[in-house]
Amino acid sequence: MGHEVTFYGVISEERFEKLKNLKLLVCDIDGVFSDGRIYLGNDGEELKAFHTRDGYGIKALINSGIEVAVITGRDSAIVKNRMTALNVKHIIQGQENKADAMADLCQKLGLSPEQVAAIGDDMPDLGMYKHAETKIAVKDAHPAVTREANWITTKPGGYGAVREVCDVIMQAVGTLDIIHGASV
Repeated sequence: MGHEVTFYGVISEERFEKLKNLKLLVCDIDGVFSDGRIYLGNDGEELKAFHTRDGYGIKALINSGIEVAVITGRDSAIVKNRMTALNVKHIIQGQENKADAMADLCQKLGLSPEQVAAIGDDMPDLGMYKHAETKIAVKDAHPAVTREANWITTKPGGYGAVREVCDVIMQAVGTLDIIHGASV
């Protein structure tokens, strides 16, 4: 079995080939798009940090024909605003049962697990893996998540892990050059 070289190292030829059939990338938010920390102000204001490279990758992935969704257990205007700005159509918040949310989304879009990738970092994200053949964990994910994943990013959550996934998917489907036309 061979290997494919990407910007981020080597991925198995089998995994790379499976990415060519991908139609949907589903992401958790906290610990994937962010580093998992939540900043709270004295008046209850909540702040999150998002990496612009991740946003750039998401827009490019969408522009290349791959759907993107987020499923998160928390409900946050910050997430809605950021994902809307990135043209993410499927923003599912306040979902503790991510397996059910993922099943509903896949049924709505008419997708099989072979067409779906899910990226997570902690135990609640394992539910998404039930409906995705490509199970991705960020580099600094909980050990139970990395054990179930079949792809672990070289970057930690909040520091370019999402961009890494987008770049490798676009390389597999032959659209990596479209990233030059995306803007954040």
